[in-house]
Amino acid sequence: MRRIIGAVAAASLLALGLGACGDDGDDEAAPAGSQSAPGTTAELRLPRLDGTTVSVAGVWTNDELASFKKVLADFEKRTGAKTEFIPTGDSAATFLGQRVEGNAPPDVAFLAQPGAVRQFAEQGWIKPVSAEVQAAVQANFAPQWQKLGSYDNKLYGVYYKGANKSLIWYNAQVFDDAGASEAATWADLQKTASLISDSGTPPFAAGGADGWVLTDWFENIYLSQAGPEMYDKLAQHQIPWTDPSVKAALETLAQVWSKGEWFPGGAEGVLQTEFPASVPQVFGESPKAGMLPGADFIGTNIIKDTKAKVGTDAKFFAFPAVAPGKPPVVTGGDAAVAMKDSPGAMALLAYLASPEAAKVWAEQGGYLSPNKNLDFGAYRDDVTREIAEKLIGAGDDFRFDMSDQAPAAFGGTKGEGMWRDLQDFLRNPSDVAGAQARLEADAAKAFTGA
Repeated sequence: MRRIIGAVAAASLLALGLGACGDDGDDEAAPAGSQSAPGTTAELRLPRLDGTTVSVAGVWTNDELASFKKVLADFEKRTGAKTEFIPTGDSAATFLGQRVEGNAPPDVAFLAQPGAVRQFAEQGWIKPVSAEVQAAVQANFAPQWQKLGSYDNKLYGVYYKGANKSLIWYNAQVFDDAGASEAATWADLQKTASLISDSGTPPFAAGGADGWVLTDWFENIYLSQAGPEMYDKLAQHQIPWTDPSVKAALETLAQVWSKGEWFPGGAEGVLQTEFPASVPQVFGESPKAGMLPGADFIGTNIIKDTKAKVGTDAKFFAFPAVAPGKPPVVTGGDAAVAMKDSPGAMALLAYLASPEAAKVWAEQGGYLSPNKNLDFGAYRDDVTREIAEKLIGAGDDFRFDMSDQAPAAFGGTKGEGMWRDLQDFLRNPSDVAGAQARLEADAAKAFTGA
């Protein structure tokens, strides 16, 4: 959840100025049903709900909340319902659990982790969607998004908001000075890094004090190199972290992490740098590095924390392919779930599954939609449009952030599990076997609840 909340807090790209850059896992299968071809949308038919109030709980604040309230206003106009937004704070699962215990759940809530969707479904806190909602999701979303929102072969979640975590942001002037170019493959990336290093600037920055930054590096490499099926198995701990595929990914990571001169301050510098401070290292007035692998929301940090202009001074390319695989697309997202089996809740989910609902927020900015039938022209700038095209262009080969799918003790706790183990590996990237052993021990403990 921490990364989604970070994206939520920082994702209002257009509201902060990006408009100037362009023209203004569980094993459960997705619910049965045929998939509509891209470009084929289900007709949006919503019931009249005059006199009904639909309560919606979510984490959004400030600019994002203002944008989402425009989405709710459009729903009200179409149905005659009234809506009430309930802020959850950062600990959405805890807040919602308390509302359930108090017999006062909202009609609809947003959850940022597939594990939370499964947990809530298992507890009976959320309701399977109606046939109308299921039809809309099948028409508008790739099967993998349906699987992420499902439990026990029933669909519960509608992924209204997404994130693209497979980008490499770079300082255009540093690249020009070094004669470097965007990389399509991992081998190309190392060549680009060497050119930048030879020019006198460390090629990479990374906020390794926040362990999730390092898990994102690993997840992108593993998804590309091992492939989606192996990624699913590792995410669910169906294969151990001592598997040869993990060894290969760590060895690939070590090709970069073992070069201390490629990072400001070396490994210890990375481990003492929190994520927000890594952005000015690349895009500040005196750049200390050339590139920053990360997610779409880095664009907002650039705008807020530096004078660089996204699209000119600050550019990006897709995380490169690691042989023998394709370029990876690792995602995050927010799923809307019904905590009441009410006409208002199901109508809102059906609306949120539609391109019409996605278009409202896309036009405001600071938003990526997993809806494959949203016209890319709805996005207000070329930068966001290109990021969205990469997200949708992954088809069904994208995968949700692995650490966000794991138990929190392994994938989401500072100083523990995957976060700590990869920090230790950064300190000693020659100890691949030791890193694997520690990752497996921590994963086994977390997944069994021991």
